[in-house]
Amino acid sequence: MNTILISSLLGVAAVVFQVAASEESLRASVSVWPPGSNIYLGDCVLLQCSVESNSSVAWSYRWFRHKPHLAPTPDPRHLFSGDSYSITAVTREDAGSYWCQAERRGSNATSVVFHSQPAKLSVSELPPPSLTLTPSTRQLFRGERFAVRCPASQTNSSGWMLRLFSPGRRVRKRVLHTDRCSPLGGAVSADRPDSCVFTAVSGNSGLYWCEGAEGRSNAVNITVSYGTIILKTPAFPVFEGDAVVLYCQYWTDNHSNTSFFKNGAEIVTSTSSLSDRVIKMTIENVTRDDEGLYRCASQDRKMESPGSWLSVRPGRGNVTSDGTAASRSDSWKWIIVCCGAVLLFLIPLTVCLVRLYRYQTLCIRNCWPVSKEDLPAVELPATKQDVTEVQWDLSWMEMSNLLDKQLYPGT
Repeated sequence: MNTILISSLLGVAAVVFQVAASEESLRASVSVWPPGSNIYLGDCVLLQCSVESNSSVAWSYRWFRHKPHLAPTPDPRHLFSGDSYSITAVTREDAGSYWCQAERRGSNATSVVFHSQPAKLSVSELPPPSLTLTPSTRQLFRGERFAVRCPASQTNSSGWMLRLFSPGRRVRKRVLHTDRCSPLGGAVSADRPDSCVFTAVSGNSGLYWCEGAEGRSNAVNITVSYGTIILKTPAFPVFEGDAVVLYCQYWTDNHSNTSFFKNGAEIVTSTSSLSDRVIKMTIENVTRDDEGLYRCASQDRKMESPGSWLSVRPGRGNVTSDGTAASRSDSWKWIIVCCGAVLLFLIPLTVCLVRLYRYQTLCIRNCWPVSKEDLPAVELPATKQDVTEVQWDLSWMEMSNLLDKQLYPGT
């Protein structure tokens, strides 16, 4: 009896130890899409938290930024829900570390918590090769058609590869120099063999980017809507001074009265109707102040679109012809300004030094005492009058010579 009890206890202990060991081996991890720690200005980035587990128990997730257990600061460009964290239109401030926490509760109300290692993101100032999206919008209604084109390859490599990442699905890819785009659910464009044309369905929602020998392109997140209203804004950053058009599109007809909102506040501006389903608003000469989160809604507010971020960059004059950032040209401007300031300082200094040199030279020639042999002969007074009565209009050197002759007649 004792032997059976001891064996049972040992069996339970082994099971408990095995469960504890398996729990200890579990770790949460953060994956970055597109892959890599280097992201670009204006890019779209998706972070996903995952735990390798065979358990059917649902996990709950929390996200932290910059420091463990520090919740992200509210930002309309940062959206996190469940195991996903997305960043729209990356800025320099988005660089840093990101953590996730996965938690599950057992049947006995105990919880198991796992913390991931940090995913560190750095923002590159150099522009990436550009992916082209037609039409240029991140929101599409189901059934609409759109085309994605990778950059033209600058080398003799095998070409660019289009990739699509949909949360909860595997990364799918297709090499664009072949004759089909079917693995991504698209077809080759009739006009451009390097473009994939898609019909918007739920399976085509996700993050698109291109990879090739030159690196990777920028990324764009496309959302296929099954709702009643969407707002189409430019999918990529616009430049200051551009005219930007925002399209509020309805699934049904007869919605001419539409309101537009920026960061939650209604915009008082003129709009026009392209049709009973599409209302447009134009922003002339866009500035950085126009950057923000836009929505549109029907007049009765019963229908409201998801938010869409408009990103604005400095004017095109601040970008060089090869697409590099304007910081290089700005540095040359600073060099020229500094050289001009140095010259403005050196010219007066040089003039002062020349004048000082000339003054010293003249002083040595005209003011320094000379020897008696160099003095001109001066006629002595006819009488021995007091020295103080000698003509005072003589120079002091002549006066000194005269005094010497009177005090020392033999000289």
